[in-house]
Amino acid sequence: MDYKTEDLSPVKKKVVIITEPQEVKAAIMGTVALYKTSVQLDGFRKGKIPASVIEKKFQDKIYEEARQDLINVHINEVMQSLGVNPVSGISLDGPDTLERGKGYAYSIEFEVLPALDLPPYEGMEEEQEKVVIRDEEVDKVLERIRRDNAKFVPIDGLGPAVDGQVASLDFIAYEDGKPLENASAKNFDLAVGEHQALEDFEKLVKTIPYGQEGEGKIHFPDDFIAPHLAGKTVTMKVKIHAIKERQIPELDNELAKTAGLKTIAELRGKIAATYVNSRSELNKSVTQKKLLDKLLKMTDFPLPEGMVEIQINTLLAEQKARLERVGKSLESLGKSLKELRSEVLPCAQEAARYHVLMLSIAKKEGLEVTDREINSHIFQASLQSGDDFNILRTQYERSGMIFALRDRLLADKAMNLVYAKARITEVEPMDKNGTADDSARHKQHIGECLPCR
Repeated sequence: MDYKTEDLSPVKKKVVIITEPQEVKAAIMGTVALYKTSVQLDGFRKGKIPASVIEKKFQDKIYEEARQDLINVHINEVMQSLGVNPVSGISLDGPDTLERGKGYAYSIEFEVLPALDLPPYEGMEEEQEKVVIRDEEVDKVLERIRRDNAKFVPIDGLGPAVDGQVASLDFIAYEDGKPLENASAKNFDLAVGEHQALEDFEKLVKTIPYGQEGEGKIHFPDDFIAPHLAGKTVTMKVKIHAIKERQIPELDNELAKTAGLKTIAELRGKIAATYVNSRSELNKSVTQKKLLDKLLKMTDFPLPEGMVEIQINTLLAEQKARLERVGKSLESLGKSLKELRSEVLPCAQEAARYHVLMLSIAKKEGLEVTDREINSHIFQASLQSGDDFNILRTQYERSGMIFALRDRLLADKAMNLVYAKARITEVEPMDKNGTADDSARHKQHIGECLPCR
């Protein structure tokens, strides 16, 4: 394999790779050998199928896998030889398949870190808030645990349901006398008064006694997450099967057992410890951001466009997920994709600047991310998505996402190193008015670290 390199910009390179016919043949035969150990054909014993038969039978798959393996080997060799790492995906331009007896020529383009003079990052001074937790904050979490462990028992009487109760119901939406698709449910539990449904729907439910049916007009907002219902006014028919009330458990040792503990004192201790750990990490993140801001003010450098693009896509995906959690869509913002991209661009550029600076520090310090660390992250992602780990890993590799993941993990390592080398002074927590030792800033976080949610 021979190659030649061209600098397209201070942060972008192009590499033309030329493969000799014998290397192409070796790649094909290597893949055939792997197939020979695993495939089975009628008339042949496993492992005894002639290579020529296997190659003819599975030629398209074999040649594609051989091509991918060949390219991966080349890329690793080129990166090691040049002493660089791509900071975004690698784009490839070349034939889609290999041919026996012929060489294989193609080119790759990728972005690299810009050359920059690192600012001094050792021994930086910064303040960090102490973690303070108060009994009343733990009490609030305990009340939340009690509520989460409540049992629902049928009420006496016919109702209708009121705020704080739960109505078990069937519903179906009609338009022009015909039922709408994907606008019905059976045995749906609605917590009345908790804004889990449209206001018009809750008002309708509050008019229907136990065991009876009712109907009313329901208007769906223009930005409703289900496009086929957005902006429509429909007739909603509802039948109430049961009305229930929450039966809140006592604050005793039995409640602690629901969290896998023995006593309520242990539960209080667990809540406090979890909060302290969570808040400590939060305070550390705030301090790291201050250190980062200081460093970024001391240097300037060009940004790889691909890295910025990755950050834009990430920010838009997070925005979409937040909207969907409250029943809205990205389109409900009434803005074009171009406008949305323009809005998140400054944040994307800031994130890219962070990565460039931290990756440069990581390179200077000799930090590395192991395959085991990458696999661990992909494994966690596979658990969340339900995808097969090996399939997901292959997707990361072929899409170039593997480089973005590696860089993110490496940047985090570098930031932790900068923090470890800094001189941090603990100070009392401040409220929004700048007054020390106030709990206001903690209250919004304690509910997020519940150990038995």
